[in-house]
Amino acid sequence: MYKELLDSLIVRYPVLTICRENILNAFQILKTLFTHGNKLLIAGNGGSAAGCEHITGELLKSFRFKRAADPDVSHELVRCYGEDGAALAAVLEGSLPVIPLPSISSLYTAFVNDADPSAVFAQMICGLGSSGDALLAISTSGNSENILSAVMTANAKKMKTIGLTGLTGGKLKDFCNITICVPASETYEIQELHVPIYHSLCAMLEAELFKESLCI
Repeated sequence: MYKELLDSLIVRYPVLTICRENILNAFQILKTLFTHGNKLLIAGNGGSAAGCEHITGELLKSFRFKRAADPDVSHELVRCYGEDGAALAAVLEGSLPVIPLPSISSLYTAFVNDADPSAVFAQMICGLGSSGDALLAISTSGNSENILSAVMTANAKKMKTIGLTGLTGGKLKDFCNITICVPASETYEIQELHVPIYHSLCAMLEAELFKESLCI
């Protein structure tokens, strides 16, 4: 199914043909980490920060298909809380562990005020990232200092690093394990191409990791 979803992306956005291999490689990294119980951290600025929230929303709950909740959690809810637990279990959905770093506002504002703004995402990764996790670093220029510092720190912690950026890739392309460089140079055009890429990645992950086929 995931191959068909990737093919569909390329049919709808043929300009992304040059990105196909790296999108597939990014998918394989994400599939592996989620399969092994690891988590994804996402960082970006401005519109890309909104993209972090967008991706998180698609992965933490059902996206294209209804996902069954973790059966162990459902069982424990019923065992511990009877009918109330069963009612709660009935509305819960399958979820993948994702953390949008720009949303951690208290730490963000404190570190920007007290320390070094360029290292704020790096500081978050120090506390939240572990070997086996991955960082998705979104930067339209590929040169955002706080994003580069985040990738450096993630690499130092033996995390996988995926970059999502524009045509040149900037410095980001040399720092990440995989970098998806969309063929655009204007910020808004880059962001317009980022959206279908991360939508497709979310759909591919859902299709592979959750077997339900009931459309919402």
